[in-house]
Amino acid sequence: MAESKAVTYESIMRDLVAGNYQPVYYLHGEESYYIDKIADYIAEHALQPEERDFNQTVLFGSDVTASQIADTCRRYPMMAERQVVIVKEAQNLRNTEALEKYVKQPLQTTVLVICHKNGKIDGRKRDFVKAIQQAGVLFESAKLRDRDLPAFIEAYLKRNNASIDPKSTQLIADAIGADLSRLVSELDKVLISLPEQDRRVTPQVVEDQIGVSKDFNGFELRDAIVNRNIFKANQIMNYFDKNPKAGSIFSFLPMMFNYFQNLMLAYYSPQKTQEGVAEWLELKSPWAAKDYMSGMRNYSGMKVMQIISKFREIDAKSKGLDNPNTPPGELMKEMIFFILH
Repeated sequence: MAESKAVTYESIMRDLVAGNYQPVYYLHGEESYYIDKIADYIAEHALQPEERDFNQTVLFGSDVTASQIADTCRRYPMMAERQVVIVKEAQNLRNTEALEKYVKQPLQTTVLVICHKNGKIDGRKRDFVKAIQQAGVLFESAKLRDRDLPAFIEAYLKRNNASIDPKSTQLIADAIGADLSRLVSELDKVLISLPEQDRRVTPQVVEDQIGVSKDFNGFELRDAIVNRNIFKANQIMNYFDKNPKAGSIFSFLPMMFNYFQNLMLAYYSPQKTQEGVAEWLELKSPWAAKDYMSGMRNYSGMKVMQIISKFREIDAKSKGLDNPNTPPGELMKEMIFFILH
């Protein structure tokens, strides 16, 4: 039996690759990417191709009851070591009582995979949660935070024998966001385009394959603001005006708020060197602190506090609070003007 402890996607996949299957997998959360990856791996590897016709069943939560799922799980495999039962859209199950009863005494020759997307298991069902943890694996697939996207992109490309520079990483993260299924699809498109003799992802590759301008994008706007380059910032804003899909306030605000929030913390660093600031902000390398060193030269601590306050005001307005008719583009211009002047 599995111990009742937190599990990760990586730990689950290690066990699956090693051929260690649990009787129950309850996969839930807002991020569908990891749920699909785990379920797909089990579907493709838990049984031999010739065993699947009789021993692999895919059910949908909107079409079956918990009793039907439990009955299917209690069948014995035919001429195979195990059977696999995959329940998709499990969030649509109306009553889980029969399923809860089965999970407390699961059949060891059945691998039950429950895919609960766009939400989490009801936390009030403590007995059900405990039974899942004791019988097998309970895994929450949480949305990746924006700040974690660069690390995900770099790791994914590295696993596929490709490298990427920080600017290209940020371009992709800003353009695609935290939808991992879409992000991986775009990264796969980039990987296919790379020649065998040169597996580097550059800004030009990103522009050619994903359609993000290497000169006019959120990364370049951030760089212009960090260095207080008013001319360049206005150039990029004019480009955004003509190409709304290239950048919007909804991607700009979180990115810049995170920067100025960290910049405020940088002022409290005991050592104001690039290495000291990097360590204080827990950045992965001193190079990553370069923008904060520039920011401290170009913005006073008081100005940073005012900018953070302005971010909160603009964020509220962008969501319609105390703002009957100002469009997002104008709010973005207002924010940038306030920062740079």
